[in-house]
Amino acid sequence: MNLDLSGKVALVTGSTKGIGFAVAAGLAGMGAKVIIHGRSQGSVDAAVETLTTDDTGVRARGIGADLTVFEDVSRMLQEFPHVDILVNNAGFYTQKDFFRTSDDEWEEMLRINLMPGVRLTRHYLKGMLESDWGRIVNVSSESGVIIPKEMIHYGVSKAAQLAFSRGVSELTAGSNVTVNSVLPGPTWAETTRDQIKQRAVEQSISEGDLMERTFSTRRPTSLIKRYTTPEEVANMICYLCSPAAAATNGAPIRADGGIVRTYT
Repeated sequence: MNLDLSGKVALVTGSTKGIGFAVAAGLAGMGAKVIIHGRSQGSVDAAVETLTTDDTGVRARGIGADLTVFEDVSRMLQEFPHVDILVNNAGFYTQKDFFRTSDDEWEEMLRINLMPGVRLTRHYLKGMLESDWGRIVNVSSESGVIIPKEMIHYGVSKAAQLAFSRGVSELTAGSNVTVNSVLPGPTWAETTRDQIKQRAVEQSISEGDLMERTFSTRRPTSLIKRYTTPEEVANMICYLCSPAAAATNGAPIRADGGIVRTYT
């Protein structure tokens, strides 16, 4: 199986921690030159240092940019005008009652979860098609298929990512460029820990009880009955970025622990 990415340049958005950092580390281990991204330059510098502190020969650079700000995106594209691999991972989620979710909160969800990937893909896909090689992976969610009633605006933003990925993949027909989506399920990352603590206090229950409810109440169809790790999700993303995944294009690939019950 050819997983060699030597000589390839990979940009992973939202990669200072969690799934994004695990993806960056995985791609670097496959030989790619990795670009770490985050909103804060300090967090980016720390992630780059963590990734390059040993003697593995990992090559990583970093950039701090707010992908919802035109000037920041322009600066990023000027500094890194071409990449071979783009992983659109940056995003956020929050639980909010539908009837109390304002128009501004809906627009914020789409502005952060969907539009950065649209802007970066619009730029980088052209270069990939010209060089006839490239990989784009949009990190969506199983919530884009099974829309959660407690965060409908989030689920809709992830469903939009899936539609975007499939549409853009049509532009790659006949080339060696692929565009795919990965759908993680509940994943135990730093932000998850913080959300659990906050919601446990709000609901006056223990963190352990709240975590158990994730799979007994909110996502009872999970087959693994636990949170996935960032590395487990990253394994799938890294595979899709490799030469070995050349025949997979326009596909939503699940790493959700079996939550989605359909077999297609």
